[in-house]
Amino acid sequence: MHLSGLPAFAGIADAIAADPAAWQAVYDAAEPHRGRLPGLFNSLTEFRKLLVIRCLRPDKVVPAVSDFVSGTLGAQFVESSAADLAACYADSSATTPLIFVLSPGSDPTAALLQFAAERNMSSRISAISLGQGQGPKAAALIAEAQVSGSWVVLQNCHLAPSWMPNLDRICEDMNPEAINPEFRLWMTSFPSPKFPVNILQSGVKITNEPPAGVRANMRRSFGIEPLSNQTFFEGCIQPLPFKRLLFGLTFFHALVQERRKYGPLGWNIPYGFDDGDLRISAMQLKMFLDEAAPAQPAASSDGRRSTMSSNGSIAAAITPSASTSSIVPFDALRYTAGECNYGGRVTDDKDRLLLSTILAKCYCPELVEQGPAYSFSASGIYHTPEDGPRENYLSYIDSLPIQPAPEAFGLHANAAITKDINDTDLMLSSLLAMSGGGGGSSGGAAAEAAAVEARVAAVVNECLQKLPEPFDLEAVGAKFPVTYGQSLNTMLVQEMARYNKLCNKIRDSLKSIAAALKGLLVMSNELEAAYRSISLNQIPELWKGVSYPSLRPLGSYQADLYKRLDMLASWASSGKPPAVFWLPGFFFVQSFLTAGLQNFARKHSIPIDMVGYDFEMMGMDPSKYSQSPPSEGLYIEGLYLEGAGWDAAARQLCESQPKVLFVPAPVMWFRPQHMDQYSSYQHYNCPMYRTADRRSVLATTGHSTNFVMFVRLPSSEPPHHWIMRGVALLNN
Repeated sequence: MHLSGLPAFAGIADAIAADPAAWQAVYDAAEPHRGRLPGLFNSLTEFRKLLVIRCLRPDKVVPAVSDFVSGTLGAQFVESSAADLAACYADSSATTPLIFVLSPGSDPTAALLQFAAERNMSSRISAISLGQGQGPKAAALIAEAQVSGSWVVLQNCHLAPSWMPNLDRICEDMNPEAINPEFRLWMTSFPSPKFPVNILQSGVKITNEPPAGVRANMRRSFGIEPLSNQTFFEGCIQPLPFKRLLFGLTFFHALVQERRKYGPLGWNIPYGFDDGDLRISAMQLKMFLDEAAPAQPAASSDGRRSTMSSNGSIAAAITPSASTSSIVPFDALRYTAGECNYGGRVTDDKDRLLLSTILAKCYCPELVEQGPAYSFSASGIYHTPEDGPRENYLSYIDSLPIQPAPEAFGLHANAAITKDINDTDLMLSSLLAMSGGGGGSSGGAAAEAAAVEARVAAVVNECLQKLPEPFDLEAVGAKFPVTYGQSLNTMLVQEMARYNKLCNKIRDSLKSIAAALKGLLVMSNELEAAYRSISLNQIPELWKGVSYPSLRPLGSYQADLYKRLDMLASWASSGKPPAVFWLPGFFFVQSFLTAGLQNFARKHSIPIDMVGYDFEMMGMDPSKYSQSPPSEGLYIEGLYLEGAGWDAAARQLCESQPKVLFVPAPVMWFRPQHMDQYSSYQHYNCPMYRTADRRSVLATTGHSTNFVMFVRLPSSEPPHHWIMRGVALLNN
């Protein structure tokens, strides 16, 4: 409606209402920014079409802007380029430091060493990684290099914040007349508030971000040592397997770095894979292939390799066929890359499984045997090029799409929606920040502060009115006594105690804020922070310390809390557990699930460590099961699937519907069984998390703060399909 108020877009709202089918096609299109707009609006200028896309499909604004800039100014303005160290060096001096501003996945060390070799400084460059106790050593290196005219590289300056004032003084005291003009001071650091501002202002800043997109990432990989070295590229004894696997390795490197952009669907924890991982893996690839190559026969008089045939004739030996996969030690290659080089950074076991799954697609016999016929993605866009010189590979990489589709990573197209919307918001907010703006009057600021205060006061009063009284633990404990055969009684009292603690914290803090707003109490720093959070519709940190994990905004968090409290109150008033349990309603989900196993183990006199849950998928409507609980085990409802859909008729996983990011999971029967008696069916071991932010740590209880368990979901697809999709069950 706001857009239709502009003269160039007059009538667009009426046009959409008059012909919704035509505009629905734009909304549903995979690339709406490259299609036609209905009616006369297709004659809008390319820039004005961007505004229409912003309203209809905010997730496609960034690629639309990329196409607009590429078409208007040229492709070079949307493609990343490597830093020109020679130009940066020319702008520096002996008293002007050069600073690499790092980002996750970037490592300028190799490029700097290569540049040092070009300047004949390989033997006169010293590097030191800063950290505890390294400051004095770094100062001594700098003092010595200033006299000898060598280079000093201070790595990871952000890890030595206490020494940064000393570094600031060293740079400030540099006298150009007393320093060898060939001296240079290089630094690498992640953004840090402790880094000296004076050095940033006087130094030459070099950003070294990893390139965006699979194409740019692979292009950059082929430009670093040793992949940029022609001798290395052509020097393997088994050239055909080497080149194909090397291309697969660079594609793998691009995938593991680019998947970070997809958030929890990409990785539970965003890891800093960098060029060093690729470099050592490439060197190991060549080493293993050279060592595994069959013994070469002696050369004939004309210099060709020859061998004696069975009838005694001499035949020129040929290079072993690429189909002879036995000469490629895949197990060793996958172990060194997947468990040591890249895998050494991975701390989450689900991420480690994903890493090995991706690597198995890029380091496999099919790649060596089939060559270009083997595809890394379902679309067939990404495959190894025709065998040939290094230029063939670079030309093929240049032909790949600038913006990779999610299918390149094994993800569903829906995975790009949240990522793209976040990218759009970041780009537009950055544009607004750069455009500046006028400040308001003091009267306007006072009115705004009064409005915020009134809004917070209304939220505080409403929450205090709706928050129920604490549970009577003694009465509940008497009604649900501790018994050997029913562990859920103990669990219920423990859950109520946890919620009492949370509600008391919320109630006390809200009462204090209400008193402070009336001028009856001085607001502490804690309460001030809580006040700001409430004004922004965020959960105060004061509550998070005693709360269950939640990513909801404050309003939704309160509604969810009241629903949880109602569930426990209904359980207590009914005098018996519900037939179907709303799993997201429990504060400590693992405790509830353990209680279910404990009941079964005690009933059948089986050690609890020999018991686990088998799973049976039920219907979608929990009310059908609300009157009759299972004979053993638990009926569970309230879970959501992310990354996949659910086929209710076949009761198995299926692909997501377009633009549907989350779907309700069916009612599930968590049936305790002896581990030797699990039912057998094709399934995917689906991880279950408490929140969509899948990252977790071990709590003092020994349980994960987020990961709950694996649930075996029926599937017609092999497990690796859903592993690449990042499919998971979520509690909320």
